[in-house]
Amino acid sequence: MNRKEFLRYGCNTCLMGALAMLAPALPGCSPAYSVFKTEAHDNQLNVPLTMFEKTNTLFVRPKGWQYDIAVHKNEDGQYLALLLQCTHMDNQLTPSQNGYLCSLHGSRFNSQGEVLKGPAETNLKKYTTTINNHNLIISI
Repeated sequence: MNRKEFLRYGCNTCLMGALAMLAPALPGCSPAYSVFKTEAHDNQLNVPLTMFEKTNTLFVRPKGWQYDIAVHKNEDGQYLALLLQCTHMDNQLTPSQNGYLCSLHGSRFNSQGEVLKGPAETNLKKYTTTINNHNLIISI
């Protein structure tokens, strides 16, 4: 390798490393969904109803939990809260166009938490929700 090739290779390597570090900060690389971080108190999560003003689906990330909770506001004003833990091998699920996907073995769930494709055989865990003042209460 001559000096010119060495410099080109070194510069390209540096550039790729810098891009990899900066990519998460770019707006186009951020999640396309809303995430609300909170702590559980007395086996409950409190989510301000104002979080649903611009979206019908919110992902709640309880402090210390390994899995998010997807909360969807239905047209009738009721809320559905689903634990995004695959019922096959406990992998974190990711949102897809019409539900949730397990990247580990390919299980798919619809937006209601029902199994569409295995190997998972059990629907997602649902949490009870209630409204108190201006908060959605998720009982965990």
